[in-house]
Amino acid sequence: MSVELKQDPAARAAVFAALAEPARLAIVDHLLLADASPSELRAILGMQSNLLAHHLGVLKKAGVVRQSRSEADGRRSYLNLNRSALEALIPSAQRQARRVVFVCSQNSARSQLAAAIWNRRSELPATSAGTHPAPRIHPGAVAAARRHKLHLRAHAPRYLGDVLAAGDLVIAVCDNAHEELPRDLVRLHWSVADPVRTERAEAFDAAVIDLADRIDRLVPNITSA
Repeated sequence: MSVELKQDPAARAAVFAALAEPARLAIVDHLLLADASPSELRAILGMQSNLLAHHLGVLKKAGVVRQSRSEADGRRSYLNLNRSALEALIPSAQRQARRVVFVCSQNSARSQLAAAIWNRRSELPATSAGTHPAPRIHPGAVAAARRHKLHLRAHAPRYLGDVLAAGDLVIAVCDNAHEELPRDLVRLHWSVADPVRTERAEAFDAAVIDLADRIDRLVPNITSA
């Protein structure tokens, strides 16, 4: 598994700093919908020209706002928003993997459900395993999979050591497994509440919703190795 951080942390920090002022946020809010000249912004925001110039300078230095000459009257200029600078505020880590392996302690509920959700969302294959496999998949997980139209593979819970291979992206979906796994095993950790503790249908549904939300956010950042 390899990891590549796409954004420059220093550049992102500069954008956050530039936006950390109500007047500059107001400028950005307006430019989200339309370009504007400095004079138009002064009128809209009721701001003194020297103060507006200061705020625009900060935003331009951070790469949030750009300024260009009018094609009609070259004496005028227009400000427009650099949307990519705002998009870069959300960190994104591109990862490569041959397979995704979801792990929980017993491999009877959360990891099984996670693999089923992943395989419905992505062409990259996923499987699951446990650090202390149970004899069978929990009936509550089977029922939840049926309610959410997920396909659970028929195999019994398996031990991680029998499943793990080179190039796997390991995702621990329970605290017990994460804290038990060796420190040198590169992995992600999702602290998903254990539905087996209560065995209530609502708990299993909540686990499915939590896992699905996390998986939907991760899938676009994983590519096949």
